[in-house]
Amino acid sequence: MFIITAIFDLSFEELHIDRNSITFIGNYKGLSILAGGIAGITLILLALIWILCKKGIKERFSTAREITDVSDDSQPDETSCLKIPRKEVYSATDNLNASNFIGQGVAGKVYKGVLSNGQHVAVKHIIKDGYIDTFIREVRSLSNVRHQNLVALLGYCEDKEECFLVYELCHNGNLSEWLFGKDKFLPWIHRLQIAIDSAKGVCFLHSYPEGCIVHRDIKPTNILINAKFQAKLSDFGLSKVMDLDQSYVSSEVRGTFGYVDPEYRKNHHVNASGDVYSFGMARLLADGRNIEEFADPKLSSEYSMEAFDLVFKLALSCTGLKQQRPSMEQVVQKLEKALNISTQFN
Repeated sequence: MFIITAIFDLSFEELHIDRNSITFIGNYKGLSILAGGIAGITLILLALIWILCKKGIKERFSTAREITDVSDDSQPDETSCLKIPRKEVYSATDNLNASNFIGQGVAGKVYKGVLSNGQHVAVKHIIKDGYIDTFIREVRSLSNVRHQNLVALLGYCEDKEECFLVYELCHNGNLSEWLFGKDKFLPWIHRLQIAIDSAKGVCFLHSYPEGCIVHRDIKPTNILINAKFQAKLSDFGLSKVMDLDQSYVSSEVRGTFGYVDPEYRKNHHVNASGDVYSFGMARLLADGRNIEEFADPKLSSEYSMEAFDLVFKLALSCTGLKQQRPSMEQVVQKLEKALNISTQFN
């Protein structure tokens, strides 16, 4: 503005130009400078908007890298997972009818349902506000990471205000219901088989070729049981992945009270040993507090004391000091040994 004012403040005598000419030229130059200024400001604003948008997108999807085994540029709809229409999801669950409610997670409620092709499913309803990272993390991980002891993600749905994750339905609920439910009972052999299945699922995650995947929320409610009483690890909303050359990654403390590794609470280092601790705590809750006193008296004496002693000591070693904890591969081996002993006992 100062430049434009200065130009028009010059006297006609100093310029020695005809008044009619200077009026036209002055107006022309003024308009040109004004237009150029507006164009320059517009370009600067557009550049700033582009930079801010790029930064926002990068921040949003950088979290998704925590549990993805594909490139950072991938979007949920670029995975092998099926994208399911919102109408189909609502139809399958009878409009999220309360009678189909089967559980509650941190990110949202879970409903059972039946797709149009007749397949029985579990549908997690996620409200976008505050939990979009959970949605991205689970879609991008479970759609590419497959194992018989990990719950299968069949599809997903993303809408403006809500998201849905569609899983295989495990008809027998979760381990917690069987351990602490009044009308349910798990024999010792079944407990061992479920322990082996879930341990194999964790072992697969820890040895994943693209990098160690740390679940961070292993507990009885996240161990689902299908119709054949096969255990499947579920809920990857808190999971993190470590690159092959990393021994840990730093993160805020997340997980369920009572199952979180004390060392993780102190140093905020996420690594495989944290899952081992959580698994050990789950086993202690499932099988007993010590050799003489059992958490579940319904076990009676229908078990091998040798096998129980092996599992009990294994659980204690999982919850011991980090340096002394076994790997999940070693956990699987010892549990299979306990199963073999128990089979011979019966």
